[in-house]
Parts: sequence; structure tokens; C-alpha cells
Amino acid sequence: MTEFKTRIFSGVQPTGNLHLGNYLGAIVNFVALQEANECIYCVVDMHAITVWQEPAELTRQIREVTAAFVAAGIDPVKHVVFNQSQVSAHAELAWIFNCVARIGWMNRMTQFKDKAGKDKENASLGLLAYPSLMAADILAYQATHVPVGEDQKQHLELTRDIAQKFNNDYAESIAAHGFGDAYFPITEPVITGPATRIMSLRDGSKKMSKSDPSDYSRINLADDADAIAQKIRKAKTDAEPLPGEAEGLKGRPEADNLVGIYAALSGLTKDDVLREFGGQQFSAFKPALADLAVDKLGPVGGEMRRLMADPGHIDAILADGAARADAIARPILDGVKDIVGFIRRK
Repeated sequence: MTEFKTRIFSGVQPTGNLHLGNYLGAIVNFVALQEANECIYCVVDMHAITVWQEPAELTRQIREVTAAFVAAGIDPVKHVVFNQSQVSAHAELAWIFNCVARIGWMNRMTQFKDKAGKDKENASLGLLAYPSLMAADILAYQATHVPVGEDQKQHLELTRDIAQKFNNDYAESIAAHGFGDAYFPITEPVITGPATRIMSLRDGSKKMSKSDPSDYSRINLADDADAIAQKIRKAKTDAEPLPGEAEGLKGRPEADNLVGIYAALSGLTKDDVLREFGGQQFSAFKPALADLAVDKLGPVGGEMRRLMADPGHIDAILADGAARADAIARPILDGVKDIVGFIRRK
């Protein structure tokens, strides 16, 4: 059986303000995973343009995500941090996977249905083929594990399907070229932490989102201490005191969300938080949450702003990461071309 080196890959789209949900649901986990694993973290700018992006703003947002990675504690020297469009293997492998994946698979993707809406005939072809590019992102590095949120699990399942179908379709060629019984790993999801879903501060039934028209619905990573505190003070709550245990949060989405944010930022469980604050009103809990959020997020935002003031430094990080990513992906892609039967430049 073919053995694959453990390697983690994940990416973040540069499509608007990074917020607390991105931080707790993804970036914190990226930082933790780098301690014991080889990690490749990508700013997936090619995915971003599946819907229209203003070019100058896209450039800024690529740098902002990179700054957030570094400010949060990702080490771009020990690990690889780059933007997707600088490594052509992503696009090349995506085309090959377009010819492996089936149209029916793409039509079943719920995110395409959500983003395309009722006018799916007017959606870009790139939006439909998005999951094939995501599979290429991962498998260009033969990544074995991907930290994903619940909303990306279906896409990772499709990555596994594409890998399996490629391995099956080309089994004889894979063996003939000395690659064993499989060329791509069946990538495993890494679901980490309880706080993968942070909800809107204005509506506890909706996920915190970059696209919400109200800036008070989210805490942006670049917010300063005053903005963070003000948004928590204005966060929607109910009139009841906090319960003594997590079971009592059922049917109280805003209360559940704020307690969940406190738990995630402090590294506690919701029951731990409620042992301290159970029975208290939000007028007592919100100031404590604001202090904690400022303490945890303030330094990240400050470092992001410092990095964003030096775009040349960010671009150098991305260029170095892209060169190192390409050095991993290029021989893997060459192997794919040999297996498929292409004649490639030696």
C-alpha cells in the first residue's frame, strides 16, 4: 500500500474583512497544527474570482489574509504561506481533475446552489468548478489532512472522490510508473475545536459573515480595542440572566453565541464559563467578554496593521512561500502528467 507523508493543507479566501469567526474557526487551528506537522497555508485568490472582485481591493485583501496568518502566529519560515495564483500547478491540476470529476458531482454541491441562487445559468463556470480547483489545491501537495469547517466538508468529500477515481482510472499507469497502488492520498478532514461556528452579533441564528451589511454583526480582526468593546456592548441578547449550565442555553441563540465566544477565547468549555457567570445579567457578562476579546484580539489586530503598512514585506513572504510550494507541487504534477500520458518538457 502506498504510504504518504503526513502533510496539512488549508486555505482562506481573500474576500472581505477577516472576522472573529475566521479566527476561531480556522486560523487558531492553523496555528495549533503547525506545532507538530508540516503545514502549507494558502491565500486562495483564484477561488475568490469565481465571483467578481475589484482588482485593487483583491490585492489588498490577499495581503490582509497573509498579515492575519502571520499576526496570529503562523510561522512563514518553518511552514509555507503563499497565494494560490503564484503556483501554476493549482490551475494545471484543476483542469485534469475537471476531466476526472463528473458534472453530476458538481451539481450536487450545496455551496454552488447557495452562491448561484436562482440565477444559476448566469453564474461563472469557475463557481461551478470551484470544488475541482479545491481538490487540486489539496492534492497538488498530496496533502493527507485538511482542517475544515462544517461548510467545507462536502467539498473535501468530493476531493476524496476525485482522488479515488483518479487512482482507479489510472491504476495500471500508476503502477507502471512505479508509484505503487495509489498516486493520491484519500485526504482526511481535521475538525478541531468546539467553536467552528461563530454566529452574528446581531442575529444568533445566522453565521458571522463578511457579507453582512452591518459591521456590528461581526468583530473584524483589524478592529481596534474600542471597536471590539463597542460591538460586544451592542451585541444582541435576551432579557434573561445567564443559566448555570450549557443545557440552559438551548433556545437562546444570542446567549449561546456570546458564551461560546467567551469559551473559545479563554480555552474553557461553556459549562466552565457558566459556572463563573451563571445567574448574572448580560450587563455584567458583556464587560468581561469585551475585556477578554480585547486582550486576545487586540495584539493580533495591531500586528496586522503593522504588517499591512509594509506591503513589500508581505509580498516577499508570499514570493518565498510560492517558490517553496512550487518546489513541492511541481514534481507531483509531473507525475500526474506522466500517468495521464502527456509528453512533458524535461
